[in-house]
Amino acid sequence: MRSRLYLIPAAVILFLLFFTVFGERGLLRIYELNREKQEIARRSEALRVENDNLKREIEALKSDRRYLESIARKDFGLVRPNEIVYQFHQYSSVKKR
Repeated sequence: MRSRLYLIPAAVILFLLFFTVFGERGLLRIYELNREKQEIARRSEALRVENDNLKREIEALKSDRRYLESIARKDFGLVRPNEIVYQFHQYSSVKKR
């Protein structure tokens, strides 16, 4: 009879402990949510940095004629009138047999 008196509180404690650790609002869920929060904060910071870089590039494209010209030359191959463009073939340093 006395052993039953110990089993009931032990079962209740194990039951509460189980839900404290594994329940919907348990310690494991809190740990997962904290990891997810840190990942979201990291991605948010990366996007903030990328957004700032894009804002600077937009501003440069609007106001800096030299930057705009360098983009036009590099990406579109544009040249000024009376300029001569020299193109060189790239050869690999490895000899083919």
